[in-house]
Amino acid sequence: QVQLVESGGGLVEPGGSLRLSCAASGVTLDYYAIGWFRQVPGKEREGVSCIASSVASTYYADSIKGRFTISRDNAKNTVYLQMHSLKPEDTAVYYCAADFRPRCWSWMKGADFRSWGQGTRVTVSS
Repeated sequence: QVQLVESGGGLVEPGGSLRLSCAASGVTLDYYAIGWFRQVPGKEREGVSCIASSVASTYYADSIKGRFTISRDNAKNTVYLQMHSLKPEDTAVYYCAADFRPRCWSWMKGADFRSWGQGTRVTVSS
């Protein structure tokens, strides 16, 4: 059974940093594209970033480009989202998801991602 568990969310002041983790069981993450998404109540889910398998190509939404970095640690079967220069508009519940294909094809809408974590809340506020 595939399980993804996010952690690392919390309350941070504007300009601060957080690192989110997505730990997997029941699946070897390095075979697949892994995405990070976020959602604010009442708003559509937004694709944040995606990392492909093997060559580890990375993709980012324009809204976070240059501030967030996605990476994977295959030995730990974990994908990370390092977030810097956080803004109040980054406040959301962040989810990781696995697309059981190797590349980040059409990743931003998340429609092809088959396994999702429960989410971790990030609040950026002073």
